Amino acid sequence: MLDVPLYRLQCGANSYDWGKLGSDSAAARFAAATKFEIEEEQPYSELWMGTHPSNPSKEFSTGRPLHFLIETNHALVGSSVASKYGNNLPFLFKVLSIRKALSIQAHPDKKLAERLHAEDPKYYPDDNHKPEMAIALTDFDGFCGFRQLEEIVVFLKGLQPLRDLIGDEAAQAFISAVEGRELSTKDDDLARNKGALKQLYTSIMTVPDDHLKKTCGALVDLARTKPESFPGGGGVDGKGLAELVLRLNQQFPDDIGIFCTFVLNYIRLKPGEAMFLRANEPHAYLSGDIMECMASSDNVVRAGFTPKYKDVKNLVAMLTYTYCPPQSLIMCPIPYPNTSHTLLYDPPIEEFSVMRTDLRKGEKEVVPGVEGPSILIVTKGGGRLSVGDKKSEELKEGWVFFVGATAETVLEGGEEGCVVYRAFCEVKA
Repeated sequence: MLDVPLYRLQCGANSYDWGKLGSDSAAARFAAATKFEIEEEQPYSELWMGTHPSNPSKEFSTGRPLHFLIETNHALVGSSVASKYGNNLPFLFKVLSIRKALSIQAHPDKKLAERLHAEDPKYYPDDNHKPEMAIALTDFDGFCGFRQLEEIVVFLKGLQPLRDLIGDEAAQAFISAVEGRELSTKDDDLARNKGALKQLYTSIMTVPDDHLKKTCGALVDLARTKPESFPGGGGVDGKGLAELVLRLNQQFPDDIGIFCTFVLNYIRLKPGEAMFLRANEPHAYLSGDIMECMASSDNVVRAGFTPKYKDVKNLVAMLTYTYCPPQSLIMCPIPYPNTSHTLLYDPPIEEFSVMRTDLRKGEKEVVPGVEGPSILIVTKGGGRLSVGDKKSEELKEGWVFFVGATAETVLEGGEEGCVVYRAFCEVKA
């Protein structure tokens, strides 16, 4: 074990238009804890923690890049992680502060990422996949995955602007293809249903702009004047969906993403709740502050709610067209082994997992060493962090630390207690 594998980090913040303004942004407040000055009228969207070259973290006291520390001391990431992922962290840890909708998007799997990067490195800068997990710090809402088919049928039958968007023939073709088979688990029915869903979604996402503007105008008028006429779905009543349509149209007038309300699951998370987003699944974050952890990649295939490059062709081709109820997408954390105050968010991939430690004043938590690297951030309160008996650091809100492989850590809650999120990687034998 290393003597003191603990480094405080300075991490960079991004300023995209969708970020929360000034001190309302958790990403900005946390960044301001380490050499960062907030401008109250500026949007602050993300705090990046890791070695990704787009915004790499540095050691706070010396300014040395984190990837340099790892390159010069492979023991910091552990032999099993180093042999599989090299000298960079296999994960990227972020804080996102969302004021307005992010793009309708999906992240490619490894094979597609390699192809997109080779064909168009300007828009696809990485050759790696990007599965990701979102954990709510505040109330959060977003789209994720496709709605159950019976809900989409209800919307096509009961919402005239949606039917007008794609035409009666396309709407009826979908209804006829899936009706009576919506809940079937037979392979033939699943394949047929996914094929029908792909055809429907392609029809929606490729509507000409002039027709979109006309039908979106009708949808917004209906939401404003007759919200009670909207069908509900996914645990949200029609009035709630009408209000969502008005909010999204205010942010992105006449955008095709507004119609995704009726084909994608609308997810709402409370603080501490999480969802995992696999590769090739459509999603869009709409509002809230979240912790986000992902494989180390910056690849995004976009098709709505964005002024950036839209790649509708690749988006509709790459999706799995898996459909499911929204509650099946919410992850439930489990107690972390041999601890009293720590929960584990453990998605079904190897690159990352996340711990959440919540301590009251004076409480301590001994977290056994993990066989890989980790990054932790204090999201509330403060206290102390110790590694062995040779290094102890004060903890304050927004402070970020890198912890080397195998290092046992001791966390202690201060006057206001302490909440710490910690991303880590272990390669299972």
